Amino acid sequence: MKKLLCLILTVCLMFTMIACQGESSGSGDSETISAEITVQAETEWVPHYEKAIERVLVKYPDAKITIIESGVFDHLDVLNSTDPMNPDVADVFSYVFDGVVKMDSSDQLAPIDAKRIAGEVGGYEDYDSSVGGNLKIDDRYLGFPMNIETLIMFVNTANSQAHGIDISGPVEFNDLSPEDMLAVVYNGWFGVAYTNTVGLEFLDKNEEGFYSDLTKDFSDLREDQQELFTSLFNYYKAHEQMKTDLWDNTAAFGYLDASFVTGGQTSLRLDGPWATPSLIEKTNGGADIEVLPIGSVVVNGKPLSHWQSGWALGANIRLEGEDEKMFLAEELIKELINPEYAGDFFKATGKILPNVSSDDYLEMDLDELDKKVIASVIESYENALPRPMIPEWDNVWGTWESGMLSWSAVKPATVEEAYELVQASFISMMKNLE
Repeated sequence: MKKLLCLILTVCLMFTMIACQGESSGSGDSETISAEITVQAETEWVPHYEKAIERVLVKYPDAKITIIESGVFDHLDVLNSTDPMNPDVADVFSYVFDGVVKMDSSDQLAPIDAKRIAGEVGGYEDYDSSVGGNLKIDDRYLGFPMNIETLIMFVNTANSQAHGIDISGPVEFNDLSPEDMLAVVYNGWFGVAYTNTVGLEFLDKNEEGFYSDLTKDFSDLREDQQELFTSLFNYYKAHEQMKTDLWDNTAAFGYLDASFVTGGQTSLRLDGPWATPSLIEKTNGGADIEVLPIGSVVVNGKPLSHWQSGWALGANIRLEGEDEKMFLAEELIKELINPEYAGDFFKATGKILPNVSSDDYLEMDLDELDKKVIASVIESYENALPRPMIPEWDNVWGTWESGMLSWSAVKPATVEEAYELVQASFISMMKNLE
């Protein structure tokens, strides 16, 4: 009987040891993770990525993580022109939120355990209903939020004082002189800041199919939507009469840069946080710059608002089924966006973590201007609209731009004539989507 009992205990012990070995082979056991992965990083990001990799390898010394130095758009071009198995495509890489649907349909992204990552890095009260929900398709999480971004308002304070523009309260766009504020409104990225004020839907989809408000006749638009187009038309007409380069898409940004410098004609510029370094150079080394939330400027009394946009860190689909590589990729993602290093992350990438509050950023070792940028982005983001996620929205960029730029070629005499040019572009777009 004693022999039988000993035999049973021995067998049980053997099964326990085997089970433990099996569990550790797919877990975070530092002795068993020997996987090798690659990660894409822009040149400026590399120092932050190297430090994050070092922290990961302290826990998993047998693992190996190699950086593929590449711009995000260049890297995505390689992915889209070849396939995920291309060794020049990294195992972990960045992509913009609205690309998730198209990338999923092209089998480029592997599901990750985003809820585990969110729980371990903290800062998310409800991950799915916050920014994390942008990256969820069905029950799969196809990336983890890397940052939030939206447009904000930059002010050259020397110019605003010289031109008598009071920025202590809301600034009415229609009350400004044509060059007081420059924005390439025919570019969809900037144009939506205006159209969002009146809820103009460029493109969306319901149970009946695709629809766009811009296929309606001018008379069928709401009064506030008509007023917006009147404001945009008057803006165009003033620049047309002054013969500026604003409505020339090849020369407009050079004109914006030259006019925003201290001593120039422009006081307000609509742009993203990524523009901060270049705008510092134009404002007396930053001495003449102020940063405000986008809603500091109103059009017909309604605050400008942009999109709740951002970037994600995703895992290459070739990692699917490779448990150790996937675990290592998730550990790397977790460390790259570790809130403990949010200040360093911003310094290296200019990106603002969605799970770190404005108050927390104010306590970090950052320049005062950086803190203003971060606070303005966070406030602007809270008042922004969700970014469209349907892949077909890509058609809107060229459609809006061609319609709006045609004003400088056709030279419409009235806002109704100007709107008809935009309407014609969208009617054509919608026919191609049928």
